[in-house]
Amino acid sequence: MTTVDLLRRAGVAVSMVGVTGTTVSGAHGISVSTDCSIDAFDPDQAEMIVLPGGMPGTRNLYADDRVKQAVRDCVEKEKYVAAICAAPSVILGGMGLLQGKKATCFPGMEDGMSGAIPLDRNCVVDGRIITGRAVGGALDFSCALIGALCGAQKAREIADEVVHHA
Repeated sequence: MTTVDLLRRAGVAVSMVGVTGTTVSGAHGISVSTDCSIDAFDPDQAEMIVLPGGMPGTRNLYADDRVKQAVRDCVEKEKYVAAICAAPSVILGGMGLLQGKKATCFPGMEDGMSGAIPLDRNCVVDGRIITGRAVGGALDFSCALIGALCGAQKAREIADEVVHHA
């Protein structure tokens, strides 16, 4: 939710996409209303796809061919693909998208990032792949996404607005 909040503060149009319906519940019992279903999502309209972490949600996303196709579409069209927590390992690593890339993920899940160069950081940007470690680094991750889409000045402006001094 931090990522959605900060991107919207930066003026980025964000659509939260549900795979299982219009309401999605996370591992900690937080329910979120989505903006659309995966079937209504058009990756051609997106500048970036952001994959959330957490279990078992990340494994459920990886098991869904529509999600993997949306990620492939973004990669093929040289759009940004971002993932945080377990998602860099399970989804991006599972899809072979981290070969030779610097990346981070939830501690202890680095083995799933097949071919990656794992870094011990809250956020890593390598080309158009942006990875985040965990919810504790969500502000760094979100500011990196804003920087990619809106520029470094806007990322600094939003970081100051939320009193985040990385």
